[in-house]
Amino acid sequence: MIRVVLVEDQTLVREGLHHVLALLEDVEVVAEARDGIEALEIVPGARPDVLLLDLRLPRLDGFEVLRRLAAERQLPPTLVLTTFGDGEALYQSLRLGARGFLLKDVSRQELHEALRTLARGG
Repeated sequence: MIRVVLVEDQTLVREGLHHVLALLEDVEVVAEARDGIEALEIVPGARPDVLLLDLRLPRLDGFEVLRRLAAERQLPPTLVLTTFGDGEALYQSLRLGARGFLLKDVSRQELHEALRTLARGG
């Protein structure tokens, strides 16, 4: 079972992602956060196999979440899922420790494969 923490500020998107992930037999959403501060509080205790992280978050953006979790050696394999596909966001995410980067228009199958790849260490 792949344990996922989902960090997404938009309620409908977060709920939709949760429902999509619940359809995958080998994925379990173990915690959710609505902003970067909640993510910092939840991730270390939840000990997910994969962190599914939006970049545009209130109170603390996804870049800072990556930076702080990495500094505390609490950063799980992280898949950035965003609507903003600019090269700078991709580069900065990977530089800060993310292991994958997908746009939100990805298919369920592509998201599932990315989660599996990160959970296996890829």
